[in-house]
Amino acid sequence: MHDDRSLIENRLGRALRQRIKPAVYGERVPLDIEVWHAPGEPVSVADALRADYKPVQLGEKWGPPWGTSWFRLTGTVPAEWNGKRVEAVVDLGFGGGPGFSAEGLAYTRDGDPIKGLNPDNIYLPVDGTEFQVYLEAAANPDVLSWPDFKPTQLGDKSTAGTEPMYSIGRAELAVFHADVWNLVNDIEVLEGLMKELPNELPRKSEILRALDRALDAIDIDDVPGSAAAARAELAVVLGKPAYASAHQITAVGHAHIDSAWLWPLRETVRKVARTVSNVTSLVGNHPEFKFAFSQAQQHAWMKDHHPKVWDKLKQAVADGSIIPIGSMWVESDSNMVGGEAMARQFIHGKRFFLDEYGVETKVVWLPDSFGYSAGMPQIVKLAGNDYFLTQKISWNQTNKFPHHTFWWEGIDGTRVFTHFPPADTYNGQLTGRELAHAQRNYQDKGGGTRSLLPFGHGDGGGGPTREMLARAERVADLESSPKVEIQHPYEFFQAAEAEYPNAGVWVGELYLELHRATYTSQAKTKQGNRRSEHLLREAELWSTAAAVAGVGAEYPYEDIDRIWKAVLLNQFHDILPGSSIHWVHREAEETYARVAVELEAIIAKAQQALAGEGEKDIAFNAAPHPRQGVPGLGAANVHASHTPGVTVTRDGSNLVLENGLLKVVIDKRGLLTSVYEVESQREALAPGATGNLLQLHVDTPNMWDAWDVDPFYRKNVRDIVDVESIEVVSEGPNEAAVAVTRSFSGSTIKQTIRVQAGECQVNVDNVIDWDETEKFLKVSFPLDIRADRSASETQFGHLFRDTHENTSWEAAKFEICAHRWIHVGEPGYGHALVNDSKYGHDVTRDVREDGGTTTTVRLSLLRAPKAPDPVTDLGEHKFSYALVPGAGISEAVEEGYRINLPARVVKGANNVEPLVSIDNPAVVVEAVKLADDKSGDVVVRLYESLGGRAAAKLSTSFDVSKVEETDLLERRLADRVLVEGTVNLSLRPFQILTLRLSRS
Repeated sequence: MHDDRSLIENRLGRALRQRIKPAVYGERVPLDIEVWHAPGEPVSVADALRADYKPVQLGEKWGPPWGTSWFRLTGTVPAEWNGKRVEAVVDLGFGGGPGFSAEGLAYTRDGDPIKGLNPDNIYLPVDGTEFQVYLEAAANPDVLSWPDFKPTQLGDKSTAGTEPMYSIGRAELAVFHADVWNLVNDIEVLEGLMKELPNELPRKSEILRALDRALDAIDIDDVPGSAAAARAELAVVLGKPAYASAHQITAVGHAHIDSAWLWPLRETVRKVARTVSNVTSLVGNHPEFKFAFSQAQQHAWMKDHHPKVWDKLKQAVADGSIIPIGSMWVESDSNMVGGEAMARQFIHGKRFFLDEYGVETKVVWLPDSFGYSAGMPQIVKLAGNDYFLTQKISWNQTNKFPHHTFWWEGIDGTRVFTHFPPADTYNGQLTGRELAHAQRNYQDKGGGTRSLLPFGHGDGGGGPTREMLARAERVADLESSPKVEIQHPYEFFQAAEAEYPNAGVWVGELYLELHRATYTSQAKTKQGNRRSEHLLREAELWSTAAAVAGVGAEYPYEDIDRIWKAVLLNQFHDILPGSSIHWVHREAEETYARVAVELEAIIAKAQQALAGEGEKDIAFNAAPHPRQGVPGLGAANVHASHTPGVTVTRDGSNLVLENGLLKVVIDKRGLLTSVYEVESQREALAPGATGNLLQLHVDTPNMWDAWDVDPFYRKNVRDIVDVESIEVVSEGPNEAAVAVTRSFSGSTIKQTIRVQAGECQVNVDNVIDWDETEKFLKVSFPLDIRADRSASETQFGHLFRDTHENTSWEAAKFEICAHRWIHVGEPGYGHALVNDSKYGHDVTRDVREDGGTTTTVRLSLLRAPKAPDPVTDLGEHKFSYALVPGAGISEAVEEGYRINLPARVVKGANNVEPLVSIDNPAVVVEAVKLADDKSGDVVVRLYESLGGRAAAKLSTSFDVSKVEETDLLERRLADRVLVEGTVNLSLRPFQILTLRLSRS
């Protein structure tokens, strides 16, 4: 039987390739082809319809990289084809897979979208005898060069060249033989199932023999005429029902469209239009079809740029065929997005779906982000969601995740029911391999019996095909296969929770053991995000204060809404992580620069209105904690400081900076050799170690250049200790500063080490001209402290990670993400490292010969990968960080805010009392804004920041008539008691609380 099996399988493969599939289309006539090459960027459909077209022939080259050509295809159906099903078949010269090659969207002569074309979807419907379509063809290059990740200039239009890449391969009208097409699907489903079955299982031999008989029934001279007989030989094996205990798969149509990645944002708009057109073209013939469409931004693009696609999309949503899902503006990164920004992802996403469709989305859909922060579950629930879906954790390099259906518990104790598709793909095609893998791989057997499988071409778009739906029909109830039902994802989650309410619990972050370099790549994109988040905080805070004070500055609702959406878009999980082409990151930097100008103007206008006319120096403090006489969230006249002054002394070749709180020694190499905290009488640095040590690693990951740093990078390191100059640039009384300049390889760095009056921290401002190839730059602080774990800021709190490597789970976290600060400590004492724009860190421990422990904290500064952007991070960078000796978690929180929210000094006359004040520093105000409904109510979002229970009193500087606790969308959850203008609060660890204050 084994030899027979091989013969039959070989026979089957050749028969499909050479005889059966080619017979799907019968008689053919060529289409007339005309072309208009659009100059520059894409044009509107109306412009293309008016263009001057020229005749071309098959084989003619078209399409420089990122160019657009419009084809007019015209033909007449022969009279002898009357009564036969006819389709147009078009091959634009397709190369790679769907979404990674040329793509097209066909329009009628009236400009109505028909459907998209890609390498796996090459047909267009033909109605009537006269056929004419306009085809917008996009010459998108395949940038990634998989699997070698070779550097390429294709990632930006300015460097991609002008030589045409594609040739027209096929353009014809053809008779479509449905029986042959159905036979192909019968065979492929059975072949896929058979290959997954053990040899000893009778079912395998039964299928094989049926396939052999089907081949015998085919007349190679008349495949269409014999297809029905061949199908009859397969009917019995296709008709046997699944086992009662078969795994149950909910199949959900999907197209995971990266909002930018190996293509720019403008191309994603067209990818969405092509995909939605494909989906709506399938809906009419497949009433069972359900398509989950995430990312509100992509829906909004259709509304703004493709009104006719938008009309079809709205109708399909109303009919229940297309399902808005995900609840977020984009499928964002989750590691680096700040707390308030993550809340806004849900606020803007859910509100769009509510406003445009009347749909309350309940499922968070994040299949492809590079790990999921421990702060997410609470945010998910506070936005009114019930369920969470991801898939990316299947990419773990080291440890297999132990669940597929589970409760995910966040830092505050909130749990969300979560599913992780065991098919290990979010671009499924419902193949036998995928279905069998899902059934075998499912980790929660004995508890749950069902899983979800998103199917459709994705990443670059395309979505489901009619062949995938044919497979779904055949495997709905098929012996030896899981049962497959196309279903609404919310219905899947309800059924999964009902059957498995006591699913296992996973506590803390969903750390992806891969793509760890995304915490560092494309530093300017990350810096733009961090700066934008804090500028938005300031713009909302001071605009609210000005509006409440009635000083003439109107609250800029529309501008802030628009700017938030621009920032949220650039938090997409291939933009903020730094894994896109140069075009994407160039545009992101331009967006952040434009956003900064707009927000600075909004802030300045509001602050000037609040400060009034005068010559006093009014310092505005947008941080939640007071600093040097200025209240948190308020402003006050700056007075001379009475704190001890700062001095610089020379001790041989060393420079000594002192301010009464710290004594900092800088040696002749410009390195920190001592950071002594006066109050505790403790040295921060480990004996004999140097702090602020720059370390340059060779960085050549095995794959995924921009995404990955592999553990062997640590084996090749160069300490940057050579110095070009050391110069004292400030000698008090308010600040002492030393500038240190170094050169290494092709790069130069100037570091200004500062100690300021009244501050127990060492600040380091950096200006780097970075010109490296495949290098990784870190800065090291070896600390004299025994820390079993580190604490890293995440959304609305922090999480702890072990510093040891007892198990493979800890060892895999050799690069970790933190927001504004990371903290290491032993009971009663610790240190913090704060920063203004960095995210990547590593923490290691070593036991010294003296018996002490050195805990080394390193901040990741810059990388230099060459794919997909060959000029990643080249050029000038400016950023700051600070070591805060003797800091507890509370000081880490405070200094993290302060370094990101420096005080602003405005000439004026008036102090500004904070709109809201909290009497417990553990409770931090994250946002102050006017309500989105333009009612004039003030919305305050706050959270417990230290990980303990906190009682606090909220007071206001304006009259309040009513206080409500709300969800993130500012919808009432409960009334709060207001007593003499104050509200008593009691928060659990890391609890987020949103309060709506109605003004009297």
